Amino acid sequence: MAKAPRLKITVINLLCLVVLCGATESPQYEVVHAESDFEIRHYRDATWMSATVNELSFQKATLFGFHRLFQFIQGANLNYSRVAMTAPVVTSLVPGAGPLHSSAYVVRFYLPAKFQDSPPTPLPELNLKPYAWDSHYVAVRKFSGFATDDIVVKQAAKLATSLSLSPWANATSATHYTYSIAQYDPPFRFFGRTNEVWVDVDASRFAGKASF
Repeated sequence: MAKAPRLKITVINLLCLVVLCGATESPQYEVVHAESDFEIRHYRDATWMSATVNELSFQKATLFGFHRLFQFIQGANLNYSRVAMTAPVVTSLVPGAGPLHSSAYVVRFYLPAKFQDSPPTPLPELNLKPYAWDSHYVAVRKFSGFATDDIVVKQAAKLATSLSLSPWANATSATHYTYSIAQYDPPFRFFGRTNEVWVDVDASRFAGKASF
C-alpha cells in the first residue's frame, strides 16, 4: 500500500511522456529584441486551457495540473473531443508566501488552432477554465535540463539580473504572476531539453510593429 502514491506519479509521468512527444502546434510570436542571454517576444492573442493548483512545489504543481489537462485533451469534456498535444506547457507562479514566493500555480495548455475560437467545455470535476491570453510581450531566458524547484528560481533570478542591466530594467509589467516556466520536452528526453523563463514586460514602443 505504501507504494501506491509513487506508482500513481509514475503512471502520470508516462502519460505526460506519451502525449508530449507528439507536440506539433505552438503559440505564434515574433522576436522584437534580442540580447546575448534573453530576448523580447510579442505573442499574439491566444486561448489556453488553465488549471489552478494549490501546491508549494513547482514540480508537483506542474505534474498535478497537467494530469487534469491531460484528461481534458483525452476527451474528458462535454464535447467528447480529443485535443492534439501542443507545446509548451506553461506553469505560472502566483505571488504568495510559499517557499518559491508563490501560494499557487496556474498550469496552461495552448489550444490548437482548431479549438481557438470554440474550446471544448471541460468536465466540471476537472476544475479547468479557458484563459484568453491577450497579445503581450515577454522577456524570455532559455535554459536546458530539467525544470526543478531550485533551478526555476535560479533561472528566474538570472533573467531578472539580465533585465536590470539592460535598457529593459524598468520595463517589467505588473501582472497576477511573478514569472512563468515554459517546458517543451517529454520527461524521457534527458539531453537537449528546452525550457524558458517568461516575464511580462511593457514594450509599448513596439506596439503595432509586430506582424505574423
